[in-house]
Amino acid sequence: MFLSSLDGQPVHVRVFGDGPPLVLLHANPGDSRDFDALIPHLSPHFQTIAIDFPGYGLSPAPLALNGPALLEWAGADAFLRLFESLAEQLGLKKFTLLGNSVGGNVAARYALSHPERVVSLILVSPGGFTAHNPMTRFFCKLQSQRWFKKLQGDVLTRLYLKHKTPATRAMLARAGGEQSRPDCLQVNCAVWASFLDERHDLREQAKAIACPVLLVSGKSDPVIPARSDGKNAAAAMPHAQWHVLPCGHAPFAEIPDQFAAILLPFLGITGASTPMVG
Repeated sequence: MFLSSLDGQPVHVRVFGDGPPLVLLHANPGDSRDFDALIPHLSPHFQTIAIDFPGYGLSPAPLALNGPALLEWAGADAFLRLFESLAEQLGLKKFTLLGNSVGGNVAARYALSHPERVVSLILVSPGGFTAHNPMTRFFCKLQSQRWFKKLQGDVLTRLYLKHKTPATRAMLARAGGEQSRPDCLQVNCAVWASFLDERHDLREQAKAIACPVLLVSGKSDPVIPARSDGKNAAAAMPHAQWHVLPCGHAPFAEIPDQFAAILLPFLGITGASTPMVG
């Protein structure tokens, strides 16, 4: 189904199963299909809601595609404001929130601003816990340049997806195909630029998160390294359950059964059978 974005454009939302709501927020680049290997584990127990951020999946890119105005519609802060609107449209009052990378940053900040609504929080390689230095700032600025993204193609995605599965092969195909369109690249660049915004930094803010938190890092993730960013996130949320899994940036796609074996007990689901995921 489609809902309305802040600038009146449609936002694509997929809904699976029935039960307590659980919302999935993807990375950059990415879309709701990144979670396809995980959804069969969740949909027997939850109404699983997967959103395509503007510019990805079936959600068209923001109308303002040029200049600083794009940051009003694409970026971590813009995606947070968008999700606040979508949660209202979906009538979400009490729900679980799972976010990966920039989706994790959006999820954490939503839990901070709406603590009465978030039952539990799953942060998978979340953005916002980098202790920036000249090298990381240069990397973010480089990734925010459209000429560099065009030159880079799907190389970064290949580097951070360590396991080849049907789900990750589909992610790579999208990274080298539809996500290389000019409008997608513009959104991708704007999101990377937003990582240098002080509002993106969660190292102090996350200490105020009150709900139960499952924090998951990939041992071989080169983008949000467990040894630095993951450790910073765990230090900011000492009450969180922190797991470091043998994968890269997207454990739900790389090792979905192992990820689900940690996730489902955290969500109070025990004795669940493992779905056959192709």
